[in-house]
Amino acid sequence: MATLNITPSSASTVLSTPFVNEAFVDFTDAGNKRAMEEALATVANSLGREYDIIIGGKHLQTAKKIVSTNPARPEQVIGIHQHAGVEHVDEAVKAAQAAFATWSKTPVEQRVDLLFRAADVIRERKFELCAWLTYEVGKNWAESDADVAETIDFLEFYGREALRIQQVQPPIQFPGERNQLRYIPLGVGAVIPPWNFPFAIMAGMTAAAIVCGNTVVLKPSVDSPTIASKFMEIMEEIGLPDGVINLCQGEGPEFGSALVAHPQTRFIAFTGSKAVGLDIHERAAKTQPGQIFIKRTILEMGGKDAILVEPDSDLDAAVEGVVLSAFGFNGQKCSACSRAIVNESIYDAFCDKLVARVARIKTGDPVENVYTGPVISERSYRKVLDYLKIGKEEGRLLIGGDAIETESGGYYIAPTVIADVAPTARIVLEEIFGPVLAIIKSRSFDESLAIANNTEYGLTGAVYTTSREKLTRAAEEFHVGNLYFNRKCTGAMVGAHPFGGFNMSGTDSKAGGPDYLLLFTQAKSVAEKLGTVSE
Repeated sequence: MATLNITPSSASTVLSTPFVNEAFVDFTDAGNKRAMEEALATVANSLGREYDIIIGGKHLQTAKKIVSTNPARPEQVIGIHQHAGVEHVDEAVKAAQAAFATWSKTPVEQRVDLLFRAADVIRERKFELCAWLTYEVGKNWAESDADVAETIDFLEFYGREALRIQQVQPPIQFPGERNQLRYIPLGVGAVIPPWNFPFAIMAGMTAAAIVCGNTVVLKPSVDSPTIASKFMEIMEEIGLPDGVINLCQGEGPEFGSALVAHPQTRFIAFTGSKAVGLDIHERAAKTQPGQIFIKRTILEMGGKDAILVEPDSDLDAAVEGVVLSAFGFNGQKCSACSRAIVNESIYDAFCDKLVARVARIKTGDPVENVYTGPVISERSYRKVLDYLKIGKEEGRLLIGGDAIETESGGYYIAPTVIADVAPTARIVLEEIFGPVLAIIKSRSFDESLAIANNTEYGLTGAVYTTSREKLTRAAEEFHVGNLYFNRKCTGAMVGAHPFGGFNMSGTDSKAGGPDYLLLFTQAKSVAEKLGTVSE
């Protein structure tokens, strides 16, 4: 869509324009393929440059650096970043506070207009941004495109939602009064995104915060700092006022923990591991000297997601859904299927078909658009390999199970399937975040549901069956935040599938949903007795 110059009078026109998800790129088209190859070549010539931290609009450098490397070629430096330390926390929060004084009073239409302009720029530079994602986190072309498309969706959707909630009024007007309900910003927030969707989740949480009038200190993952710098370049280019977003790359245990504990940090939006999320929640709950509010945490903390396959299902469709859910982006999605719970009557047939399908998966350099690439880092590589050792003891290895050695030294691990695993096995209950799928045999649908719910997580899940009765039961009894029927359990679309989970999967903050922005605001009721003021 073209850039919109939004005014209060035109806001209703914007809202009447239906939100439409950004279309995915068809890379089988020769023109698109050539455009992506050209973008990869252009970005390759820009690798290794240095990026600043940005506080209150000032570009700063530090003695200590964070070096981002290509997980497919660890010797290849993607970007060199400054290392924000504890000493930068107060400076960043104060810069955000100073900006909040004016940004919070900026008309919502202007804030929304900035989001829409950012979406336009990202859309224009889609191939370039896809290329950065491919190099920095090892996404194939389609996965990179999905990340960029979701970024655009978040900006477009949250812009419309910000306009909508400003028009919300109390359900009744009390006789003799004029009643208003306003959603006002919270203040300064910390935005701490993950590396696996380093553009969409990073930009989405940030956009949700600032469009509501908040200001933020953005601390991207040390595994994906470059794409955050690219986002910040775009926001500066379109005229975002200084201090609204303060970009501070830093280590979590140092900068991040101090940022969460700062007495003027009003809220924390976080996506990442359960351990870090719970630590943030605990730190945020402790009131600091000078703190006059209860901090709000908006947390998404992972999953251990299951797909149930019933005897009456389309077995080929179920196999395809499980494979795409389990091994897309090498299983490095909080929504990834890591457990397939299969009825005993079709168990052997399912396993045979699954192994044949997984054997067709190609693993290699994402720049060459191979389906699966490396895991994100050496640390992740070692963790997954350790779980493979455990899994081989807990079940029967069907395929994979080893690292893939390459001349580039990339962090490649073969897509792995382990069958005959007990519902209480470690690889069934613990989040691995890699290309590892456990298959569990079930005797009945009752048992399948019990196994599916037998984890501390509750993010996504899916059921393959043609039985309406079973689907109805699953809708009531399968305890996850995002449930899918007869389709894969990954690929939530903004607007259609508000995303967030139960239990240890987080606070069920539904990103891309109609109530998400309310988490970044506080409601203020205003009542005026009529006839007491001359108009």
